[in-house]
Amino acid sequence: MATVTTLKSVARGAGARGRQPYMVQQTIDLAAAATAKGSALAANDIIEAITVPAETLILTAGFEMTASVQTAADGCTANLGVTGVDVTRFVSAFDIDDDSADLTSGVGYATMADASAPIFIEAEDTIDWELQAATTAPTEGKVRVFAVLMNMADTGDMTADEVDRDTLA
Repeated sequence: MATVTTLKSVARGAGARGRQPYMVQQTIDLAAAATAKGSALAANDIIEAITVPAETLILTAGFEMTASVQTAADGCTANLGVTGVDVTRFVSAFDIDDDSADLTSGVGYATMADASAPIFIEAEDTIDWELQAATTAPTEGKVRVFAVLMNMADTGDMTADEVDRDTLA
């Protein structure tokens, strides 16, 4: 098992004081992942997709495959989650073959394992795409990983500051 760490994207959009959920995404080129790994992708390989800042709630996540991934893979399943927490939290054992029963009408979106189970990230971590099993691992194509996050860090003191206007005059 290898972990590819050089293709991930850092989550952006967490700075607003109003604290709203925001979406992030990263497209993983599987040929680039194999190059970064130094050999062909294989079962149990993990590709870090999105860096999640500390004190962030991952509301949901998923992935979309291109047609070239579906046709280049045989006997392949993939997971999506947070390695060390639950690598199958968002997608579990999704069959990425083009003949898969998971792929209805050729749609390449993975079925969410449990969309009602957010994960709180205390220290910076990553959302990871894992090639769970592979008879023939994909050698080409792209996987778009997406997540909806929310910054849960303390907003600080939001009360208005009082000013002595006579002193300023």
